[in-house]
Amino acid sequence: MKNNFTHILVLFSIVFFVNCTNVDLKNNFVEENYTKEEVTIRMRDGINLHTTIYSPKDKSVSYPILLMRTPYSCSPYGKEKMKTNIGPNINLMKEGNIIVYQDVRGRWMSEGTYDNMRAYLPNKKDNQSDEVSDTYDTIDWLVKNTENNNGNVGTWGISYPGHYSTVSTIDAHPALKAASPQASIGDFYFDDFHHNGAFLLSYFRAISLFGTYKDTPTDSAWYSLPNLDTQDQYQFFLDKGPLKNLNSYFQYDKLDNATPNNPSKIDDFFWKEIIEHPNYDSVWQSKGIIQHLDKVPATVATMVVGGWFDAEDLYGPLETYKAIEKYGKDNYNTLVFGPWDHGGWARRRGENIVGNYYFGNGISEFYQDTIETRFFNHFLKGTGDKNSGLPEAYVFDSGKKEWKTYDSWPPKNTLKKTMYLSNNQELTTEKRDEEALNFISDIKRPVPYSEDIKTVFTPRKYMTDDQRFAARRPDVLVFETDLLTEDLTLSGDILAKLKVATTGTAADWIVKIIDVHPADTKNNINNKKFQNHLKMSNYHLMVRSEVMRGRFRNSFEKPEPFLANKKTSVNIKLQDVFHTVKKGHKLQIQIQSTWFPLIDLNPQTYVDNIYKAEEKDFKTQTHTIFTDSTIEFTILNKPK
Repeated sequence: MKNNFTHILVLFSIVFFVNCTNVDLKNNFVEENYTKEEVTIRMRDGINLHTTIYSPKDKSVSYPILLMRTPYSCSPYGKEKMKTNIGPNINLMKEGNIIVYQDVRGRWMSEGTYDNMRAYLPNKKDNQSDEVSDTYDTIDWLVKNTENNNGNVGTWGISYPGHYSTVSTIDAHPALKAASPQASIGDFYFDDFHHNGAFLLSYFRAISLFGTYKDTPTDSAWYSLPNLDTQDQYQFFLDKGPLKNLNSYFQYDKLDNATPNNPSKIDDFFWKEIIEHPNYDSVWQSKGIIQHLDKVPATVATMVVGGWFDAEDLYGPLETYKAIEKYGKDNYNTLVFGPWDHGGWARRRGENIVGNYYFGNGISEFYQDTIETRFFNHFLKGTGDKNSGLPEAYVFDSGKKEWKTYDSWPPKNTLKKTMYLSNNQELTTEKRDEEALNFISDIKRPVPYSEDIKTVFTPRKYMTDDQRFAARRPDVLVFETDLLTEDLTLSGDILAKLKVATTGTAADWIVKIIDVHPADTKNNINNKKFQNHLKMSNYHLMVRSEVMRGRFRNSFEKPEPFLANKKTSVNIKLQDVFHTVKKGHKLQIQIQSTWFPLIDLNPQTYVDNIYKAEEKDFKTQTHTIFTDSTIEFTILNKPK
């Protein structure tokens, strides 16, 4: 059931993705201009963390330290083996900085026990540690023991390393001057493995990557990933049935007494953690980092980076920025969001394509050269004051395909626009007579999240997929405007206030925001990869989407069933968007109750724990959407 070759490919893609800059320098630039040193840094509780230091050979000036802490390995290991690309981008590598990588506690060559999003301890005793103290102790050692450093430290990272960059800002070391959390996890109940209580079944194969423990440092993989033995993951998960049938892929019989402090006889503690804690209880709450961002001192400048089409971590960076903004009134805190998938800003490929959709050329290069480099240089090599020359918000309009700058996010000149559903598939600004629209949610034929027949480690492409395949199903309700007579710029969060009913006692609700392109939209000549089968005529571009597991409609801590056939309110907050639906396009809403196998299948019969549901609990139901449901958009107000 486990396939080590698969794991190797996946691991390579993760490490490459986090560090990739596709530089145009010769491959031995790092070797010719940097020296490499491997050290172990002792934490306050006695645990040693493996740390790799790349220092410029030119000692004529002192350099700041740029630190990335990662669970994905700071390989290659060995003093003579060097990375070909180091640092956040080509400019910062070429200009000269002391670049440091560290294996976090319990991963690869570091000692200790790993715990996903290890809980922050605000009142630590002398022998207690967490990721905050590990970062503090690391920075303290680096500034005292690394030759030729100028005393200033910056942190960065994408995805999980982005989370550790966020962590570095809490109770920060005085030497930390700049941090750039990028695609950073904010809370595991709303990022990555869960969305509003629904389990991201599509992440099933990643469980072992984050949940397999090791006892000693190692430079090779100690975990392996499930092999699905198929290229059709939709059919695979449909055939498997209830989530409990996936227990066989882990040593579930050994998990009963397992805890993060006693993991020696288990393979996948993280799986146990997920299935034993279906609700937003103290386990998940303790792992969240957003609620602790009131402890970011004003001495640390932050630049939060994310992608509008990031399938993994969209909640995290947006909520991280907003939390620092809320608590740190005197902090330098900026936001950068572009038309990228997960970590796309770290690549230099010229064309910026997400899935099928082309957004332009040089977008990532512009970010690296004009924004990221300037941020770190100003705070680590320059004056370090708030006059960085960068705006509060650098955001890319994914509809107009252009950068915009604002002195706040969302922009100050926004207003709320409420739109209503109607029985003839219309999305209107006027409320119509209330009607009930019914559809059958067949447990044997769930709505797919993508037309693609493939098996993926983590899904990404679907974020910009053409949604026509879903619009043409009877179990997907569609509502759209007439052709717009003027541009409509969505510029902030979206709130769907649904009025629903079901013949069962449980249901999920999914809302998708779609930009319907005109029939005369031309195929993009740059996107040659898709020209044989992809037609942009009438393309249904998904701009934003989200799920709400209905049992959590009133509380994520205390789930409750629906009363059969009773009209009920379900509110779904969709994460921020910056997209202009242009004149001649249509704005469309799709509403459905399955999204398979992106999320797991809801039994549609209430059970206390869906991870332990039986086959008999899964039943086809009829769901109802009432036309007094509304969608509340944040839109950019046109200047008068």
